[in-house]
Amino acid sequence: MNETITILEQNLGQALWETFEMVTISGIIGVIFGTIIGLLLYYFSNDLFSPNNTLNSILGFVVNAIRSLPFLILMVVLIPLARILAGDPYTPLGGAVSLSVAAVPFFARIAESSFSEIDQGVIEAALSTGANFWLIFQEVIFPEALPSLIRGVVLTVISLIGYSAMVGTIGAGGIGNLAIQFGYNRYETGVLISVIIILIIIVQLIQFIGDRLAVYFDRS
Repeated sequence: MNETITILEQNLGQALWETFEMVTISGIIGVIFGTIIGLLLYYFSNDLFSPNNTLNSILGFVVNAIRSLPFLILMVVLIPLARILAGDPYTPLGGAVSLSVAAVPFFARIAESSFSEIDQGVIEAALSTGANFWLIFQEVIFPEALPSLIRGVVLTVISLIGYSAMVGTIGAGGIGNLAIQFGYNRYETGVLISVIIILIIIVQLIQFIGDRLAVYFDRS
């Protein structure tokens, strides 16, 4: 027990910060670029705008191709890219590269689904006023889809927390590295149990905040 407490006191703070760093960087990149790609998928597939089956198919294929790879394989494949971008792939910044690549297509499909759920009648009414797509996006599409997008962000962040633990298994840091290095390799069951409890609390807190924000911005 004393050994567990000592390990947590010396390493937990750093591990949590490294996880926060990886999830924050990849989450921001995933949401921004995922929203853009999701919007393009929606735009090219919607008859009210400029449908383009070729571009939609190409973009959809790339998104699906990345999503079809198990994260463990994707992480290994992206080690050379992480080395180029971060210098050392076995750091939180290096781990964020793999997480970002996984997050973008993941959130892109969530964003596309959120936009597709919007009532077409509302968009048709906006188009009838002569508004361009950018104005419609700002005043109609984004506000209407915002609650669903918030829930998508929560889902993405929670998934990234799980993926970040996997990144820790290759030595990139974070709470997963703490669990493997001390809880598993050194047979400190108390460390494993503590990590599990902490992750449950973090996920529950994120879900609670996300649900409240989604309800707050719900226009229905």
